[in-house]
Amino acid sequence: MKNLTELHLTNKEVSAQLLFKGELGTTTAIQLLRNGSLKEHETKTPALLLCVSGFVTYEDELDQEIKLEVGDYISILPNVKHWLYASVDSHLLLIK
Repeated sequence: MKNLTELHLTNKEVSAQLLFKGELGTTTAIQLLRNGSLKEHETKTPALLLCVSGFVTYEDELDQEIKLEVGDYISILPNVKHWLYASVDSHLLLIK
């Protein structure tokens, strides 16, 4: 058995590792350390962001501010600038 935390063997503020690549999409494991932020970016395809552990705030250019706790998820629209901030060490899955 493997664990998501094993994918991020670094103390970098932000770490993203490909977890799964299928024929139609990918799943990326993201680690944000406490007070870490994933800078503004956008996706070209629809995506789903799932909080596996921790507490993260998602914000976007549409003035959405969504708090994500364990088990919470949101859909991310394509071509919308968004960013993340972690209040505590957190793990997320990004499914595209």
